[in-house]
Amino acid sequence: MKIGVLLPTREAALRGDWDARGLITFARQAERLGFDSVWTGDSLLATPRFEPLSLLSAIAATTSTIAVGTATLLAPLRHPLLAAHAIATLDHISEGRLIVGVGSGFPRPRTAAEFSAVGVPMHERAGRLMETVTLWKKLWNHTDGTPLSFEGRYWNLDGLETLPVPGRRGGPPVWFAGAGPRALRMAGGVFDGWLPYPPRPEDYGSSRADLLSAAANAGREPSALTSALYLTMNLNDDPAEARAELETYAQAYYGLPLEMVEQVQAFAYGPEEGCRQRMNLYVREGAEHIVVRIGTLTDPLAQLERIAHALLPERTS
Repeated sequence: MKIGVLLPTREAALRGDWDARGLITFARQAERLGFDSVWTGDSLLATPRFEPLSLLSAIAATTSTIAVGTATLLAPLRHPLLAAHAIATLDHISEGRLIVGVGSGFPRPRTAAEFSAVGVPMHERAGRLMETVTLWKKLWNHTDGTPLSFEGRYWNLDGLETLPVPGRRGGPPVWFAGAGPRALRMAGGVFDGWLPYPPRPEDYGSSRADLLSAAANAGREPSALTSALYLTMNLNDDPAEARAELETYAQAYYGLPLEMVEQVQAFAYGPEEGCRQRMNLYVREGAEHIVVRIGTLTDPLAQLERIAHALLPERTS
């Protein structure tokens, strides 16, 4: 079981802190502490932050062992060829440490405005996501230099054989964020991993069973898919203080009370033992790679060190 941590890119932006070097330092500290991976989110206008592929390129160039990933890249916001070009470049810089987590965006007004700003109809985002990933995989598996074209619903493209390919044959693994019936069919049939955040461990387990079934029905080996989890965490000896900090966090991040956000997202907060137990409930349901989002706006580095002390030994349990 692997444990990664999300870079506090949105949290820094909420504080008015646009120090990219501070985020690189955060990633290097995560590597020193023993985390398996470091991740960054994506948003242009809805929840603004640094562009993820650019930031991860800098991190990959200044680290050596930690995996770098997007959690998640809003692929429909980008032309698929420009995204494929950037991803291939990052895969070379990271020397094969890249994981591309993708999503289509949560359906809310701010997200719709974000898609509208780049000329993408909100109702097309899921279709564009699937066509983008299909194109990526076709590009990344074409290495003999023969002419290559693509015909889809949204893009018809020629001359693709000249596009640089990633460092790894077949490209980096692409994980999908989503847990509804359609999302599970998509993840099982096409993607290399699954990165949801269901609030109840038992729901995670039942959805994972459906995911593996979808993979088998698509003629794929279910064990080839990585089952991951996106988990927001705040460690504090006082559970009431931890929850109060998460309340401030949810209001700042989403403009919503915590009691609403925790109905759709996975949280763990309070003393270390309780957070370990909460995480391990998901591990028992099949989670193989935990991506921890630190739920604080004040001192994420302090939480990073505390989480490392509390959770990383659990990888061998």
